Amino acid sequence: MLKKIDFSQIEGLSAGNAQDDKAKTGVTVFVFPETAIAACDVSGGGPASREVPVVDVEKNDVPVNAIILAGGSAFGLAAADGVMKCLEEHSMGYDTHFAKVPIVVQSDIYDLSYGSSDVRPDSDMGYKACSNALNKNSPVSGNVGGGCGATAGKIGGMKRAQKSGIGYAACSLGNLKVGAAVVVNSFGDVFSKGKKICGLMNEERSGYCDFMEEFYQAAQSRYSEKYKNTNTTIGAVFTNGNFTKSDLKKIAVMARAAYGKCIVPCGTMGDGDTIYAASCGPKTEADVNLAGLMAVEAMESAIADAVESSRISDEEYLANIK
Repeated sequence: MLKKIDFSQIEGLSAGNAQDDKAKTGVTVFVFPETAIAACDVSGGGPASREVPVVDVEKNDVPVNAIILAGGSAFGLAAADGVMKCLEEHSMGYDTHFAKVPIVVQSDIYDLSYGSSDVRPDSDMGYKACSNALNKNSPVSGNVGGGCGATAGKIGGMKRAQKSGIGYAACSLGNLKVGAAVVVNSFGDVFSKGKKICGLMNEERSGYCDFMEEFYQAAQSRYSEKYKNTNTTIGAVFTNGNFTKSDLKKIAVMARAAYGKCIVPCGTMGDGDTIYAASCGPKTEADVNLAGLMAVEAMESAIADAVESSRISDEEYLANIK
């Protein structure tokens, strides 16, 4: 029977955060001390990413050293420079004989409409997050790291949206373990077990509105160009299953079902929705379909955790929006 476990029980990786609490942006780094095989599924139309072709199934099976989930939109991709520097100092990277080159992939959310728009994750912040990961700090959910500036339900503007963040979950079946981490920064509403838990509110912020009904109306008349391209949900699935890059791509694609179940709408041209899948730690033989279904389960729970662990007062939220 499927068993819920703590994310920290996923072996072969460590997570670290760094953020600017005043500017409301940050970085989360997942480091693989013994490297990992990884793949990626990009379902959104507007991703901000770095080195994603490295994990394409058509490319060489170069193992990765780290996955970064961060804020700052394309500006925040500078965080990878610091992560690479930190990993190089620890002699981690792909050995080219002349130098060890850390293989780092990254995806960012658009969080410039929350907190400060001119402060973004940079090399120093990436270095700090990577150092924290190497110190094996426990994963932290909520308004930290890459989830520091995450929000959801933005079709009516930031005044009617809500705070979201980063979340974690994991499960096991026999020897197989699957964990998920996700930064929910969605255009649409967020649901858990069919119940809306975050998203578009009414003008008075006293209750929720029907996002899709408002979307249908807005698409015909006043659909805001200001907010339709300011979203992205980025996540990663981690497993001890002994899978190939092609297997992992399938697991990432299957995990996308959790986005569809929990975020409405998702994968639009204004989103950069992305899911990585990585095989790390001591490996166990497993069925790719089973791992994919477990990834959906873990990702659904991680999405709920991202919202529930990031709740703040309306006063604090409104004080930080644009």
